[in-house]
Amino acid sequence: MRMLHTMLRVGDLDRSIKFYTELMGMKLLRQTDNEEYTYTLAFVGYGDEKDHTVLELTYNWDKSEYDLGDGYGHIAIGVEDIYGLCEDLEAKGADVYRKPGPVKGGKTVIAFVRDPDGYAIELIERKESDDL
Repeated sequence: MRMLHTMLRVGDLDRSIKFYTELMGMKLLRQTDNEEYTYTLAFVGYGDEKDHTVLELTYNWDKSEYDLGDGYGHIAIGVEDIYGLCEDLEAKGADVYRKPGPVKGGKTVIAFVRDPDGYAIELIERKESDDL
């Protein structure tokens, strides 16, 4: 078994695809419209779905925003240069609301950014030699 994807409901599909591809460096892997049930699915990720976990962006045509509630936490992405990435994200208008720095009580360097719909993304600095 393996994890296949995480689904996020988005209010503006083009805006979300732009954020995840242009700012976060993912690729748009596939996109399908369902005319009968009025929604579009877009899958983005860092590699092919056959061997990578991806994000499913679900856009319901009649809904432009969602209440995130208090149950959602965040998705996490490993990055090599967290300081450079956060500078680049902020320069492009992204909300880096927790600047890079060590996690409380530890040495791992983390930061948090919000996507256009308010979903939290934890950035974790990792070197290629790091073990999971």
